[in-house]
Amino acid sequence: MPKSVDFSGRPFHFIGIGGIGMSAIAQILTERELPVFGSDLKQSHITERLEARGAHIFWQQDAGNFERWQPASVNGATGETANGTANGTASRTELPQVVCSTAIDASNSEFRIARELGCDIFHRSDVLAALISEYDSVAIAGTHGKTTTSSALGYVLVEAGLDPTIVIGGEVTAWDGNARGGSGPHLVAEADESDGSLVKFRAKLGVITNIELDHPDRYSGLEETIDVFRTFAKNTDCIVACLDCPTIREHFQPDISYSLDRSSGADYTADAIVYGGATTTAQIWEGDTCLGQLEMKLLGAHNLSNALAVVAIARKLGVEFAAIAAALATFEGARRRFELRGTIDDIQFIDDYAHHPSEIAATLSAARLRANASDPARRVVAVFQPHRYSRTQAFMDEFAASLAAADIVVVSEIYSAGESPIDGVSGSDLAEAVKQHAIARDSVYYRETLTEIVDLLAGLLESGDFVLFLGAGNLNQVLPDTIEAYRKHELSPELSSPEP
Repeated sequence: MPKSVDFSGRPFHFIGIGGIGMSAIAQILTERELPVFGSDLKQSHITERLEARGAHIFWQQDAGNFERWQPASVNGATGETANGTANGTASRTELPQVVCSTAIDASNSEFRIARELGCDIFHRSDVLAALISEYDSVAIAGTHGKTTTSSALGYVLVEAGLDPTIVIGGEVTAWDGNARGGSGPHLVAEADESDGSLVKFRAKLGVITNIELDHPDRYSGLEETIDVFRTFAKNTDCIVACLDCPTIREHFQPDISYSLDRSSGADYTADAIVYGGATTTAQIWEGDTCLGQLEMKLLGAHNLSNALAVVAIARKLGVEFAAIAAALATFEGARRRFELRGTIDDIQFIDDYAHHPSEIAATLSAARLRANASDPARRVVAVFQPHRYSRTQAFMDEFAASLAAADIVVVSEIYSAGESPIDGVSGSDLAEAVKQHAIARDSVYYRETLTEIVDLLAGLLESGDFVLFLGAGNLNQVLPDTIEAYRKHELSPELSSPEP
């Protein structure tokens, strides 16, 4: 019989507590006033937030972090230890429940000592699944748009007074983080297919935004990916899904459907759509009933589709459309999703998590809307850090075609995410592929290191440019350095132009 997660008061210890998925769950547990411990290799604003809420964090992953739970010396002939247990063995109820992500394996010293002590060890998704089962939950799945959809839904429910609990894979300014504890009956959670863990979730409402192959390191092809989403759908009481995705249309029969095409027959649709450079507006329909006008700051068709999913779910939960529209009108989006990080000399620097060809195409399309709204139109500069060798290899041509939509493309070396290199797959190879699609070959640059990219951009950028830092790795860490390097370059510009 599988072990069950205990929320009655037993402590939790998170190995790698600062991760975006791990920290969200840890925060919810601290807000329940449960004892939370954890380890990480570096401090961050996320770990600082957890410590402020009472979590005890060690700054190394070492067996010594479990010292408080290791058997104490035996006291006399009774065989009782200093912590009140017999024969030098800690009782199971005193041991922490250890939480790991997929990144932690048996070679980790904390993992080894936890196993030796007999701790219950859970994957992050096991704890999230246990939380989901305690609420009238909404689990939001899909290859793209999960974070935006789940954060927008959470925001709508907060603004509507439903006081939801929220666990997502991105940070939102409205609740200052990636999690929010609420007293209402609803929990909004992001359901991740990258490691297949979404099959564990039993939610009242499930959402599938779209389905594509995004993780060739795990799935052999699209069909295997579809099977995981099928299992997710079967485990959910009610499925909401987008009919604009051909894979969903072919393989799924959602209980509630949505589409940007009024002729699709979906339950929720939109028309009179205007994709502007500052706002997106549309008329929203529930069957044959026009609910009214929606205007939001999020740009592009992909974000309107995400918003339509939010409308469908919120209406199912009994929220009036006027309240939904009012909330979405003020929703700023999640961080690292088309997030403005700085402006200098009228150059806008945008941080975006896009790391799949479809996501890059959607993000650059939204960027073009905003760039063309200027007079004269701005140049769109795409700075891309490929994420994983396996993904770059599987989608080399697709990446090249989507990136070529920018006026200037800068490609870094691949962020491995722990993968071993693959022969013939590199950032340089991708840059050469982009040149085959670009209008001008000399508008495509490759630089191996992030430092070289900062130096390149300092001399390459021009006043008015719209610059997007794209990728799921660490590229965005050099955004402040890039802004500062440009400022210094403007004070003493070099005479030569950068070489492609």
